[in-house]
Amino acid sequence: MDAYEQITRNVSEVVTEDEVRALAESPDGKRAYVGYEPSGVLHIGHMLTATKLMELQDAGMDVTVLLADVHAYLNDKGSFEEIRDTAERMKAQFLAYGLDEEQTEFVLGSEFQFDREYVLDLHALELNTTLSRAERAMAEIKGGDSVKVSQAVYPLMQALDIVYLDVDLAIGGMEQRKVHMLARDVLPAIDEDAPTCMHTPLIADLSSGAGKMSSSTGTTISMEDSTKDIEEKVNAAFCPPTANPDPADDGTERENPVLQIFEYHVFPRFEQVVVERPEKYGGNLTYDDYASLEAELESGELHPMDAKTALASYLDELIAPGREKIRAQK
Repeated sequence: MDAYEQITRNVSEVVTEDEVRALAESPDGKRAYVGYEPSGVLHIGHMLTATKLMELQDAGMDVTVLLADVHAYLNDKGSFEEIRDTAERMKAQFLAYGLDEEQTEFVLGSEFQFDREYVLDLHALELNTTLSRAERAMAEIKGGDSVKVSQAVYPLMQALDIVYLDVDLAIGGMEQRKVHMLARDVLPAIDEDAPTCMHTPLIADLSSGAGKMSSSTGTTISMEDSTKDIEEKVNAAFCPPTANPDPADDGTERENPVLQIFEYHVFPRFEQVVVERPEKYGGNLTYDDYASLEAELESGELHPMDAKTALASYLDELIAPGREKIRAQK
């Protein structure tokens, strides 16, 4: 695949296509960024964007990971000392998962977000943004029905981070889309370019296929899960023999999370996937690409339970280095 295909593989949206194509013409030395609130343990959402960062590194780009300690403080996630300790543990987990240390720069928000120039630019953005516009942008991160002033400032800081980190491409899950669109709207007001953005998919709820996977509302997979934990969670996952399940009884659209994890986590990291089966059931199945696996699940050649067994094994292999790092940290 060419550089553009490699950069945009498995993404839900690029903003804009022309801007990303321009980056793809000469990706070497260009810098992509993603920001995370330090939360302690990487979960499958972190791993999805980290996988995309690894693909960008393979294309020649460098990566900045913002460990957003100030954002976490504004979102009431603990003291600065607690948050920074958590950030250091997350850094080690990202490297254990596979980010190239030589092509990855880890930055704490507090390293630059208290600088006078940053604060003055932040105030300038505040002057150019209505409270309702900021609230819409941060709807995905607020913790409750009401918005605190700190949370309204949060997305403006995310916009300004793109400028101060001097990056060429902003990465995030689809839940970050509103923030990135705010950045494209408001940054020109302080004579900065609208950022180029790319958004990765959200994995559906593991047990129902509806909505997004979340530890607060359902089952998620994290880097501290044991082999047994992963097997139990995957074996209990929603996996009809199709990539396009029928809606739930209440009309909610559903996805097949088992297939999503194969597509967005496993196939980008493994050249070949082998589904092991006894000879009496037809023997092993080997897949060189995701489309082939999906097609055989649809046709009935691949049974959902065999797919789940294989997925648990490959996920465990991906998570094992980070799991060992967490054990060492404890």
